[in-house]
Amino acid sequence: MKRILLRSGKSPYDVLSTEEALHRDVIATNSGNLIFSDAAHKILQTPETEVVSNGIGTDLSAAARINEEYDAFVVPLANAFRPSFEGRLKRLTRLIEKLRIPVVVLGVGAQTGLNYDQARLKPMEQAVRDFCAAVLERSASIGVRGEFTEQYLRDMGFRDVEVIGCPSLFLYGRELDVRKRVPELTADSVIAVNGSHNAVQKQGMDRIIARAHARHPNLCFIGQNISDARQLHWRDLSDPNARVTAMPTHPDHPMYREGKARVYIDPVTWIDDLRSYDFSFGSRIHGNIAALLAGTPATVLCGDSRTLELCRYFEIPHRRLNEVAKDPEASDPVRLYEQADLGGLVGGHAERFDRFVGFLDKNGLRNTFTHGDGGAAFDERMRSLAFPPGVRPWNDTDLASLTSRFGWLHTQVTELSQDNAQLRRELAKAQKVKQKAAAVIPAPATSVYRRARRVVGRPLRRALQSGKR
Repeated sequence: MKRILLRSGKSPYDVLSTEEALHRDVIATNSGNLIFSDAAHKILQTPETEVVSNGIGTDLSAAARINEEYDAFVVPLANAFRPSFEGRLKRLTRLIEKLRIPVVVLGVGAQTGLNYDQARLKPMEQAVRDFCAAVLERSASIGVRGEFTEQYLRDMGFRDVEVIGCPSLFLYGRELDVRKRVPELTADSVIAVNGSHNAVQKQGMDRIIARAHARHPNLCFIGQNISDARQLHWRDLSDPNARVTAMPTHPDHPMYREGKARVYIDPVTWIDDLRSYDFSFGSRIHGNIAALLAGTPATVLCGDSRTLELCRYFEIPHRRLNEVAKDPEASDPVRLYEQADLGGLVGGHAERFDRFVGFLDKNGLRNTFTHGDGGAAFDERMRSLAFPPGVRPWNDTDLASLTSRFGWLHTQVTELSQDNAQLRRELAKAQKVKQKAAAVIPAPATSVYRRARRVVGRPLRRALQSGKR
């Protein structure tokens, strides 16, 4: 049995309460991370392969254990080549340098503006070089998201670079059935919209959402940040990101008050819910990929290189956010739906999947669609588990709503009290040991040292003085 260690926030099979998932931040600040890590888990799991999630942290002390217990380390990544990720990238590099097993990177991307200007990434170039060099010493090639990241690494001199997109869209292998279920959108259509804090604050998504909400009462905003989820569930505004009142996850936003906002902790519930929607649009790439996996048409409003290159590779319907934000009609979901051409996305999917499988084969990784049951066992196990629903705005005052939250808080307080009591016992024990040791030693070590220094120092000073004379 081959064992693969997978970098992911949690195993797809881990069922956590909403409170626990938010407390532990298993989505690693963004629930989109679980879309591609769950897909990678399913793809790599075969009758001869066990896949184990290692969590999103990087434990350098675990290198020896990883070498001993696993046959490969697989690292699905998104926009890891960005300045704010540099520290974590360096730490991940140090771990990889300690590994003797193959290390395979799936779908890493560089992040800059829509113009693909690499200048923003120049200060972290050495960190990227070190990471790629460490990976390529342990694999045949690096899988990148799209054309920009490929050129970025080739400009550094790396040749073993392959464009493979993102594992998320290969959740169902060579099959991708996305079609328009209604001829056109109406005021009664059920529509999902998404957007990052940056897009809402700086790129005009706030106006796009407001106009869509005014025209489509069945519009629902689907957030992805951990701060979004904590606002919905706890009304927690402690995070600086949580203070953006233009975000529909903020308690002061009308969509919050009307219950028209969600955040999903588990991709399976996210995708299942989107099956009932007519259309999805917005600046979040994985928010719209979740819709496509549900068979729901989607259009991405691209605000940076990471979304643009992935849309171009997969031929996902997309528009540039900086263009549509200036024209209210261009960003209207009715028009976006009408203009969405799904032909390239669906028609070219099988070829892109075969390219992805070729990358896995080259790097010694088997996949469930070629070497297993096509993911049937994975899907059956997922159906047997009861995952919590998407996180909703906390507008309820009913007893059930309060019980779940305060029950979890009570448990946390009880555990903290027990931990504190144990710590006090250990401190008291340590104090007794210290007191016994002090009683045995007649004088502090510092006093002994000072006396010795005086005894030795006097004749030494006299000798030095006589020498000077």
